[in-house]
Formats: sequence, C-alpha cells, structure tokens
Amino acid sequence: MDLIHLLGTLLADIALAAIPAVGFALLFNVPRRALVYCAAGGALGHGLRFILLQYGVPIEWATLIAASIVSFVGVYWAQKLQAHPKVFTVAAIIPMIPGKQAFTAMLALFEMHHQGTNLLLLTTLADSSLKVFFITVALAGGLAMPGLLFYRRRPVV
Repeated sequence: MDLIHLLGTLLADIALAAIPAVGFALLFNVPRRALVYCAAGGALGHGLRFILLQYGVPIEWATLIAASIVSFVGVYWAQKLQAHPKVFTVAAIIPMIPGKQAFTAMLALFEMHHQGTNLLLLTTLADSSLKVFFITVALAGGLAMPGLLFYRRRPVV
C-alpha cells in the first residue's frame, strides 16, 4: 500500500471512529466540554490500532496497546480537566468493539443451524468467537491498565 493511500485510509479511519465515540459519549451524558476529548480519544485509539495492524501486529495485541494508550491519555485529560477518567476513556474505546468478528461468528452459527454443521462453519465460528473474546479482554485490560499500575494500594510485586 503506497503512502498516500495509507494516509487517506488512516484519515478516514480516525474520522469515522470519532463519530461513534461522540455518539456513545452523548448516550452516557458526558459533559459538553468533554465531547471533543472523547472524539479525539476514539480517533487516537482506532487510528493507532489501524497503524499497528498495518505493521502486522495481531488485532488482539493492537487493541490492547491502543486501549491502554487511550486509557493513559484519558487519565491525563481527567487530571487536567478535573473529571473522572471514565468520562473520556469508555466512550473512546467503543469504536474498537469487535463488531465484524461478532457478526461473522453469528452468521456461522446461523448457517450451522440452517445447513448443518461442517468443518468450515465450525472453524469460522470458533475463530471469530475467540477473536471477539480476546479483543474484548484486551479492551477491558487496556481500560484497567492505569488503575492497575498507578492507583494500587499495594505494590505489584
């Protein structure tokens, strides 16, 4: 993929990722002054994951890295604006929810119900379901990362 096409795709990706981040922020009654930060967090996370995927990082690890960085940036914004970090981070990770993989798993399950079980459908169901599970775990782990590292009352080791 040439650089111009990659940059165009990246810009479209971050612009489209900002929309559901703002939408979910509105759904969660985030204060109006925080909506820009939610959009920026969603764009940052999805854009970073896109770049990592282009360099061959598996989607589960790319999601963990992107969600962790969004979470750390959200903690910084929360301290700067004197708000709770979840105001910025939860809406910002929503665009990284594995909808495509969940849809693929559900289609395989419905096809198995309709046509009967075969190896291809079973493999598709298992692969997509495991991806959904591990991506969701990566999102939760990335969201919890600042709390695990900075806000502990006891030492890690």
